[in-house]
This record gives sequence, structure tokens and C-alpha cells, in this order.
Amino acid sequence: MGERIDIQTGNGPTTGYLAVPEGGSGPGLVVIQEWWGLVPHIEDVADRFAAEGFCVLAPDLYHGESTTEPDEAGRMMQELAVEDAARDLSAAIDVLLARAECSSSKVGVIGFCMGGALALVAANIAPEKVAATAPFYAVFWYGDPNLSKVACPVQMHIGTADEYISVDAVESLADGVRSGGASVEVLTYDGAGHAFFNDSRPDAHDADAAAQARGAVLGFLRQHVS
Repeated sequence: MGERIDIQTGNGPTTGYLAVPEGGSGPGLVVIQEWWGLVPHIEDVADRFAAEGFCVLAPDLYHGESTTEPDEAGRMMQELAVEDAARDLSAAIDVLLARAECSSSKVGVIGFCMGGALALVAANIAPEKVAATAPFYAVFWYGDPNLSKVACPVQMHIGTADEYISVDAVESLADGVRSGGASVEVLTYDGAGHAFFNDSRPDAHDADAAAQARGAVLGFLRQHVS
């Protein structure tokens, strides 16, 4: 359904996967990768949201690198400076909003694991351009985040059996975002572990939790991104 497009960023050129709905246009949505990179699963997620009517862009934050090996993914994530990721995300938001296929004046942002953290970063660096953000099991790999400028509604997703980040940690993160004035909803999924939304990983995928989360996040995005 989608195609790769060029994105010029403050860190040099990269690409992004653009998926446009069948009708030719729709509200903008940025999808942010897990630590694996811009892999086929993330492109498939973008296609699914496009099929629901969104104009979707998934930027390649690793600038061409990806992996299926956890140790390599961990290395690439640790080497990704949040300032560089923020510049890439800012450029991706601008590129998406400038597309004729994007019908909204602001975008939604959704991300997974590392991308969940960066979904909040995107809302923090571009509060005037982000209408809503939905981080899934956000892992902040670089230390305590500054999210004081997040102003849009936030919907957080976390499994109760997540082995990397606890529900309590997500609730604490939510309280920190609320202190800046944003409204935050935390949705929990009983028995679901980390990466429960990733159906390319049978070891992690939880079909029931993923279906619940998909319905919730679609309703959330349709409410706030128009």
C-alpha cells in the first residue's frame, strides 16, 4: 500500500514509509519504530492505520539500519541520541503536514517501546503540531525525560506483565505529564507482556490485548486528530 519517501532532516537525509488511505487523503499520523528500526512490521502497522483512513508516515530514525537481533537492536537504540531523534521527528511531522494527502492541521503520533518514548518526545518538541499521542510500553533509554511542554491528550498502553517497564512506572510517567497540564489516560492489559502489539513476534504478541488496544487507540485518534 505504501511507499518510501525522502525526508531531509537536521541530521542529514533519511527516508520514511508513507501510507495513504484508499480515499486519497486523511488526517496525519506519525508511527514511530521499535528498537529494531523501520522494519516490515512497522510498515505493516502504517498500512493498517492507512486502511482506517489516516495518512501515515513512519520515519526511519536509524537512517537505513535495521536488525532482527536483540543485541544489535539494543546497541542501535543506545547509540541513538534523543536530540537527533527529535530533529528527525520534527522534520517528519513537517513533511507529513505539507503533503497534499494530509487533511489535518495537526498530526497524531503513535510509537512502540523506544518509539513510545519518542511519541511523547514528539509531543513535547512540537506541541503546536501534535494533536494527540499514544505511546505503547514506552521505554526511555536515555534517562529521565523532560516532557513539560506536552499539551495534547495522551493515551498510554501497558501490559501488566511487561518485563521492561512496570504499570507503576507508567503511572508515574503519566503523573509527570499531567503536571504540565496534559490529559493522560493509562490503559492496562492483564497478563500482556512487552511488545504485545507486535504480531510479527509470536513470543511477545498477545492477540486479545492487541485487539483491545487497536480499538481504543483508533477511537482516541479519531476523536482528537481531524
